[in-house]
Amino acid sequence: MTFSQDPAPSDPWSVPAPPPLAPAPPPPAPGAWAAPGPVIVQIGDMGVTSTVVHTPAGDIPLAGSTWTVSDYWHHETKIPTWAIVASIVGFCVLTVFSLLFLLVKVTIPRGTVQVTVTNGTRQYVARIPVTDQGHVTYVHQQVNYVRSLAAL
Repeated sequence: MTFSQDPAPSDPWSVPAPPPLAPAPPPPAPGAWAAPGPVIVQIGDMGVTSTVVHTPAGDIPLAGSTWTVSDYWHHETKIPTWAIVASIVGFCVLTVFSLLFLLVKVTIPRGTVQVTVTNGTRQYVARIPVTDQGHVTYVHQQVNYVRSLAAL
């Protein structure tokens, strides 16, 4: 009986030897774009890595980019659904008084935050819908963080 060191190809427990490792690629030349890493910050439909801003219109280099933020708010006034239902149901019981429910108004803040990134001749504008001041503050904080990354 002879034993060989190489497992038989039909052996289900055999594991093939790993291929030899390829040499590491050379580092990028100074001034050349490095390969973008993982997304650090997501602002609307823009993904920001350590070197590039990914936009639906294409990539923009992060270094030297200029960021601007503008808030556009409006307040919408409407009659809430519960007041409309209460006036319809109450119309059968107290005709005149049930119509007073239609005087109830609710003010809803709505708006967008417009974030613009510019680098050279490339520009992209993202419009982010917001419904409260906390979300606006969060977008401003994200843009300030990205501004600090762009200045490095």
